[in-house]
Amino acid sequence: MSLFGIILGLVLLIFLAFKGQSILWVAPICAAVVALFGMFEDPSINVLTMYTENYMQGMANFTMSWFPAFLLGAVFGKMMEATGAAKSVGLMITRFIGAKQAILAVVIACAALTYGGVSLFVVVFAIYPLAVAVYREADIPNKLIPGPIALGAFSFSMSGIPGSPQIQNIIPTQYYGTTAMAAPIMALAAGAVMAVGGVLWMKYRERKLKAQGLHFTEPTNLEVFDESSLPNAFVSLIPLISVPITLNILKLELVASLLIAIVLTALLNYKCFRLFEKCLNEGAAGGLVSIGNTAAANGFGAVVKAVPGFTTLTSFVFGIKGSPLISEAIATSLLAGATGSGSGGISIALEALGPKYMELAANDPTLSPEALHRVASIACGGLDTLPHNGAVITLLSVCGLTHKDSYIDIFMCCTALPTLAVIVAIILGSMGIV
Repeated sequence: MSLFGIILGLVLLIFLAFKGQSILWVAPICAAVVALFGMFEDPSINVLTMYTENYMQGMANFTMSWFPAFLLGAVFGKMMEATGAAKSVGLMITRFIGAKQAILAVVIACAALTYGGVSLFVVVFAIYPLAVAVYREADIPNKLIPGPIALGAFSFSMSGIPGSPQIQNIIPTQYYGTTAMAAPIMALAAGAVMAVGGVLWMKYRERKLKAQGLHFTEPTNLEVFDESSLPNAFVSLIPLISVPITLNILKLELVASLLIAIVLTALLNYKCFRLFEKCLNEGAAGGLVSIGNTAAANGFGAVVKAVPGFTTLTSFVFGIKGSPLISEAIATSLLAGATGSGSGGISIALEALGPKYMELAANDPTLSPEALHRVASIACGGLDTLPHNGAVITLLSVCGLTHKDSYIDIFMCCTALPTLAVIVAIILGSMGIV
């Protein structure tokens, strides 16, 4: 009955997430379902106590560990957006590559901002008007705009480039004692699958739609911006470059890297001083919502771990034939799909199963914590981009398009290809090539 309760709780979580309900209230309700069925096997379980102790402890632990990173990441993104620095860098990249390779230009511009520590939502808002400009010149149908933005911001730049400062690549470090550079060969191989495969898919779609007679049409929701008001692109690059350098070369904590980037952004854009108060306020609010959602999912994982059915679930997961990397990938990917969040999925999976995987790695010389880190990081970026994902919905809304118009490209670039990339990473990790 306890195992049934876990499954029922997960199914309810998936259903309500697909309906667009906030995980802030969905996660504790689903956790209560898990606890309620756990009482059938262990009468000492108290649903209220499960909430006040286990759930809140899991939520509080995650918040205590990651709130500074979420907060500073949101503030940094807001400052890059408000000062025009993010748009300036994106404009430089798209112009350098040119309209003849408009799709590639958009992908690279998004990836550069994401790898520099800018949040995914800020990337969407910064790059959309630039994508419109190069698509207009290349006469590429508008419905092909979301795919390259999603490819550059939501896939390989999160987990397929070693050293990414995005939270999906940082969370595993807490459980496996690794760094953001973990398993670089696995990361690059998986990243190549996602990046190259995604660009090829989008080029195929461009040829297909143009053959159907579709052309670029002027969007009605485009906000015109003044290029002359943007800061120097090379100067704007400095904070972005500082994040991966301080994180991976100087070996600073992510919080310190983001703090340095914020200070650099402020100093280099001192003329925008009047905007900084607004960036701090909006960044703080955005960071709180973001970590609240992820911490709520983490609390659900803490309750699952506390009921008797978890032992049965663990036996099932670790009973999957083949490398433990396979079971980790399946668990992380399914939970990311259930929550509609890569960070939410990976936090639940590693909160519940991370210590056991670490124990296996300690007793198995062929299984390294670095490989576990990389597989979890890549896997959480697959099913998370199902139609109910918040970033997907925001991207389509910003572009003035619907799921029917453009979701097929997002699915291929950010769900299908990352799933294939996970398989590549598992093969390499099983061979000891990390």
